[in-house]
Amino acid sequence: MTSGGQATAPGRLAAVALSAGPILLAALLGNAATMPNIAPWYEGLVKPPLNPPNWVFGPAWTTLYLLMGSAFYRILRRDPQTPGRSRAIWLFAAQLVLNAGWSFAFFAAHSPLLGLAVILPFEALIIATLLAFWRIDRVAGACLIPYVLWVAFATWLNAGIFALNG
Repeated sequence: MTSGGQATAPGRLAAVALSAGPILLAALLGNAATMPNIAPWYEGLVKPPLNPPNWVFGPAWTTLYLLMGSAFYRILRRDPQTPGRSRAIWLFAAQLVLNAGWSFAFFAAHSPLLGLAVILPFEALIIATLLAFWRIDRVAGACLIPYVLWVAFATWLNAGIFALNG
């Protein structure tokens, strides 16, 4: 470790692998649950106002996953004795499970109601993760702000789809 509590070069490589792997897995699982259900199921739903076109979701999520990876990397490279680090890692892991789980609940199960049941605690966990990251590394916390906002928007869309398609 360096004097600033940052990991050395081998620690950085491990942090890159540990930060990228779970995020990539969540993205791949979510994509596997989503893509086969776009047409005809999702395309056939009545959508609330401001629902973006389908092509927006890929670039948006790619950007969010990159920001998540950067944030998680910054936390993982901290000294393991950093106060709150273990809690921040567990919160991140928990929200990542719900990240992938939402795609299965909403898309694979064709259930906006089940999607709401997942996305509400998912959003709460992202906020808790942002706060935990912020206490350790403000840049890491700031990287999660777009994620919190996007999932809040997705919650509104999910609720609107549920209301309009009952």
